[in-house]
Amino acid sequence: MSAVGHELTHDHSHDDHHHKETFITKYVFSTDHKMISKQFLITGIIMGIIGITMSLLFRIQIAWPEESFKVFSWLLGDDFAPGGVMRNDIYLAIVTMHGTIMVFFVLTAGLSGTFSNLLIPLQIGARDMASGFMNMLSYWIFLLSCIVMLSSLFIETGPASAGWTIYPPLSAVPEAIPGSGTGMTLWLISMALFIAQSLMGSLNYVVTVLNLRTKGMTMTRLPLIVWALWITALIGIVSFPVLLSAALLLIMDRSFGTSFFLSDIYLAGEVLHYQGGSPVLFEHLFWFLGHPEVYIVILPAMGISSEVISTNARKPIFGYRAMITSLLAIAFLSTIVWGHHMFVSGMNPFLGSVFTFTTLLIAIPSAVKAFNWITTLWKGNLQMNPGMLFSIGMVSTFISGGLTGIILGDSTLDINVHDTYFVIAHFHLVMGISALYGMFAGIYHWFPKMFGRMMNKNMGYIHFWVTAVCSYGVFLPMHFIGMAGLPRRYYTNSAFPMFDDMVDVNIVITMFALVGAAFQLIFLFNFFYSIFYGKKASQNPWRATSLEWTTPVEHIHGNWPGEIPEVHRWAYDYSKPGYDEDFVPQTVPLRDGEKDGGHH
Repeated sequence: MSAVGHELTHDHSHDDHHHKETFITKYVFSTDHKMISKQFLITGIIMGIIGITMSLLFRIQIAWPEESFKVFSWLLGDDFAPGGVMRNDIYLAIVTMHGTIMVFFVLTAGLSGTFSNLLIPLQIGARDMASGFMNMLSYWIFLLSCIVMLSSLFIETGPASAGWTIYPPLSAVPEAIPGSGTGMTLWLISMALFIAQSLMGSLNYVVTVLNLRTKGMTMTRLPLIVWALWITALIGIVSFPVLLSAALLLIMDRSFGTSFFLSDIYLAGEVLHYQGGSPVLFEHLFWFLGHPEVYIVILPAMGISSEVISTNARKPIFGYRAMITSLLAIAFLSTIVWGHHMFVSGMNPFLGSVFTFTTLLIAIPSAVKAFNWITTLWKGNLQMNPGMLFSIGMVSTFISGGLTGIILGDSTLDINVHDTYFVIAHFHLVMGISALYGMFAGIYHWFPKMFGRMMNKNMGYIHFWVTAVCSYGVFLPMHFIGMAGLPRRYYTNSAFPMFDDMVDVNIVITMFALVGAAFQLIFLFNFFYSIFYGKKASQNPWRATSLEWTTPVEHIHGNWPGEIPEVHRWAYDYSKPGYDEDFVPQTVPLRDGEKDGGHH
């Protein structure tokens, strides 16, 4: 876009927002990207509370199977937990809903929706997103998909219970189990809505980064968080439609008598009419989204950590170009590794060896990122605030969780631990906890930008240390019970005497989970209290170089009063020799003979 066209776009959008705003236009149907990011964040936090509560319910069930608990009767009702004992089909339903809510509604929408909306326009120097209306629409469709998903908890037969991966035939034959009925239909409708909003958001982010950068903001001057969010949006555009097609074909199998995913099925001795389909086809379609989904979740957390680590180490990010290249390599490789989820599905062993190769290959760009973060920290002037601690924690869990991925990525080793607790331990550390740490780091770091106030540091420290200890307390022991063969998703293991020794380990895991969840209440209190009563923030509390800290603390439509600042340098000029301050904002012109960090 030409500079003239660029200015026209910005000025036009700036003029649009001079009319008086009502409560409805400001807080509900807002087209301001900053408000939409808050809507995504608070909705994501609410969904996170629901998802974590579900995990505590099934952890209590696994630790003390067949015992009666008042909390089950209170939360699930007498239908689902008669006499305070959880029904086995409801256990499966809660596991399914926990996985779905955390992966899609918290980690995907909560991370990308919040930080793409907040940071992309502010860090590239744009007045707003390319399409404010489409941005608003994507949030409301997201909220609708949350409501549809949660409504399935209140129907008589219970929510979907085929696991968050919803493999046929459990998900395709409505009569299979109670959760295969209306609950499964609502799950599919909710996911179709979710995918629609995700695509709308992703297209908006991609177009905004390409077309609305301010003068001087070349692609190699973009902060790494913008690169990460932009590449995340690209992966979503490529892979989400495949899940939509799988969901539509599944709806046709369920409701219109087709046989895309079903072959010879016997139900209570009766032969059903399905023939010729293959559940493995569904696995291919699902995991073609399912594996890139891992990176849709983790890339924003990586970008946030890069930003927070560089700012708080008071050092330029190490290997800026290598970081961008590794992001692009991860994005490409993530779309050709999905088969490692299917090593035990009966696929051709040669194809398994191809997927093993591509899976182990993805360790290279991931290792580049880890080494670059560690090198950025090395000999830095570290400012240990809560955002920095969570960023370093993210590097730790990403490395420790990623190492076990080498075992799962090898087809011969994977067969031994597939569908055991080892898999749960791996992906919760590398994807769940790492992404949550990235999310927490982002909230602590950009809270002053979002709400104009500071969060309480001491509460942040308590939140980090208890969360860090409890996260490893929950997921490290799972590796060992997984290697011992304990299967996942079992309601109770009391029928298998060889697993009796592991009951105590499950009790320890559950205790860590309960303590870790309880201490998230400190974060929730800190977050909501600080919105109203936190210490007022200065314009640039972290003394950072990127553009978002040049906007006023009070939010205005259009981000900058008057001219949009021009950019002269990359986003990581920290501790630069020859300058009085230890940070040089992007808006400061280069001196004669000075090199721009992003361009050499």
